[in-house]
Formats: sequence, C-alpha cells, structure tokens
Amino acid sequence: MIISILGCGWYGMALGKALLKQGFLVKGSTTSVEKIESLSDEGLLPYLVQISADSEHFDAEFFQCDVLVISIPPRFRKGETADYLPKIRNISKAIEKYGITKVIYINSTGVYGDHNSEVNELSDPAPDTESGKILLEAEKLLQSQASFKTTILRFGGLVGPERHPGRFFAGKKDIPNGRAPVNLIHLHDCVGLSVAIFEQSAFGYVFNACSPHHPPKAAFYRQAALQAGFTAPEFIDELTSWKIVNSINITAVLHYQFVADNWPDIYK
Repeated sequence: MIISILGCGWYGMALGKALLKQGFLVKGSTTSVEKIESLSDEGLLPYLVQISADSEHFDAEFFQCDVLVISIPPRFRKGETADYLPKIRNISKAIEKYGITKVIYINSTGVYGDHNSEVNELSDPAPDTESGKILLEAEKLLQSQASFKTTILRFGGLVGPERHPGRFFAGKKDIPNGRAPVNLIHLHDCVGLSVAIFEQSAFGYVFNACSPHHPPKAAFYRQAALQAGFTAPEFIDELTSWKIVNSINITAVLHYQFVADNWPDIYK
C-alpha cells in the first residue's frame, strides 16, 4: 500500500515513521524546500507540494497513492480564515483527478461548541467559533464527494514530545475556567489511532480522538508544570463554558486502547 501524507509536521512526520515500520511505502509532503532533506533522512519519499486558495504547485506523482492523509492545520491566527476552505476544495479536486479512493482528514474537536455537555460522534457539533464553523464545513466538503471515502479524525489538544503541557500556562495567574475538563490527546495515540485505521481499513467514519480521562484544567496543568520543573499556574476556581469530548467509534470500530488514558501516569 502506498500512503501519501499531505503535511509532514509534528504529527505527520511521526505518522510517516510509524507507517514505514509497518511496511508501507510512504510519501511525505512539505511546503518548504529546506525540509525535503529531513523527510528523505527519515525514509519518506519527499515531495514539495504547495496548494493554496488560488494556486498550486506539485509533482503529480505525490497523488499517485492508495490513501491520502490530509494533515494541514489551518493558520487562522495568521489570517488564513477566508482561504482555508478554497484550499481544501482544491485538494479535493486533486484527489478526484488522480483517482485516490481513500482519505483521512485530520481535524479538530474545535468543531464542537462549548455547550456545557458531553459529546460524541453522534452529537451535533454546533460550533460556536468562526474557526470551528470553517473546520466543520471542510469536513462536510470532503465527506460529500462520491468518488472517495473520507475518514474524519478529530484530535483534541495535542501533547507529547516537544509539546509538554507543563509549559502551556507555566507561571501564569488568574487563568479563567479552572474547573473545566481538558480534552487532550498524546502523540502516541494520534499515531496509534491512525495506524489502526489503516490496519482495519476503517474508511468513511468519524472518530473523536481524545483521551478518555478529562481532569479539571487547574489540576492537570498544575501537575504537568511541576513535573516539568516550571512554576505552577494559578487558575480561577470556576466552571463556565465547557465540553467533554467522548468517542463511541474508537471502541466500537477500532477496538483501540489509549496509551494515555490516565494523565497522572504520563505527567507525574
């Protein structure tokens, strides 16, 4: 099986290395000429792929694959709000043009609004931010295409190597909503879930990818900061808007067991 990963950043590179160990042929893309060598050094077949709302530059060979993983998080803070959906639309056209039949789209639990409730894959996402609304539209765009099957993998907040949660709020004070539950996922489980999708050919599904453990923000980030040697943050003891993101499909379809299913075991 040939797998192309569109976007070999923090997660994409880790996934590519894991898939190589499973015996897959893996193509990886970057938008930077400087990263081509690093992809090659890790054993991926490197490609320069640049697709935007109004232009594209790539080697067609990259899209000659059995499965395409789309891992290009939007840069909303850098002004990509209006351009993200057109970019996804252009990627969708390339998928159809080159006959790819299976797609994994890496998205975010940000598609769910903070409506003070627990949600799963059967819940109406009801996003309450502009970015969440755009991400949900991107999902719908890919799912509506009849020529290929798309699995949606919604990651919670990302933690792991180079993303130690202890530094996120280290030393800060009066942080609001200290009793709100966290919805996080470790890189080990990001990769593990993705590999499980390939191994079980679980295409056409939606998976909420969060650890099943949702401690309060104050307790979690305080412990993580102290474990990493940072100054503990101080949260306001309150519960305002919140959500708990659960999954029924990860258990029912993938039968996957989380590595990070109890955060004190990871950051202690």
